[in-house]
Amino acid sequence: MIEHLQDTVTLNNGVKMPGFGLGVYKVEEDVAIDSVKVALNNGYRSIDTASFYENEKGVGQAIKESGVPREEIFITSKVWNDEQGYEETLEAFDRSLKKLELEYLDLYLIHWPVKGKYKDTWKAMEKLYNEGKVRAIGVSNFHVHHLEDLMSDSQVKPVIDQVEYHPHLTQEKLRAFCEDNDIKLEAWAPLKRGRLFDEPVISELAEKHGKTPAQIILRWDVQNHVVTIPKSTHEHRIKENADIFDFALADDDMRRISRLNKDERTGMNPDSFDE
Repeated sequence: MIEHLQDTVTLNNGVKMPGFGLGVYKVEEDVAIDSVKVALNNGYRSIDTASFYENEKGVGQAIKESGVPREEIFITSKVWNDEQGYEETLEAFDRSLKKLELEYLDLYLIHWPVKGKYKDTWKAMEKLYNEGKVRAIGVSNFHVHHLEDLMSDSQVKPVIDQVEYHPHLTQEKLRAFCEDNDIKLEAWAPLKRGRLFDEPVISELAEKHGKTPAQIILRWDVQNHVVTIPKSTHEHRIKENADIFDFALADDDMRRISRLNKDERTGMNPDSFDE
């Protein structure tokens, strides 16, 4: 478990990745520039973007303007659904790298498991990985059966499965599978887009620990060994989200939060998403 904002987890290929970072889902480009700079200036070292977010150029500009050395920053991007396929993925990667104005990516993910395409997409990502253009490759929004299918004839095991994960969607089967297979689980929408803050258990624990509901939820993530990338565009919230390393939730606190599970999503189900 990470103990500080810049602490890392070790991926199954030996690459170290910060266990906590900033997500910039669909943040407008000019806002993304400011948000990323605020995060980097306040100690964040992991930034998660995607071609679908349409802000890679802004993220790249923020990295340059931040003054933080490139090698200290862990940058993730993703290949979108209509970019999947072998040649298409190679081209999509080049576009992302050009927009970010980077020489390499730290992590590249398949954004969704597009049926009939994600295996060819993965072969392209293996090529990028073997050529040293990306330090690690993984997936996003994959169920257990998608992971099993992908790994049945792949050369490189995914290092990450980035999925919707929060107290209303604890994904215990998937979390156990990933743990057994040395794949890190990473949470998007860890705060369920703010829809968890009025949960009585969360409110009670926030009062008990002198923290905000968001901090309680993010601490639950960290203590569950889940890599976490909350999105925020406000400086005080970016700082607040990272202020979770000066307290701990008791085992009973953790169990009470986990019992809030409803298998309830804010996003699409990977088995029935609109490709």
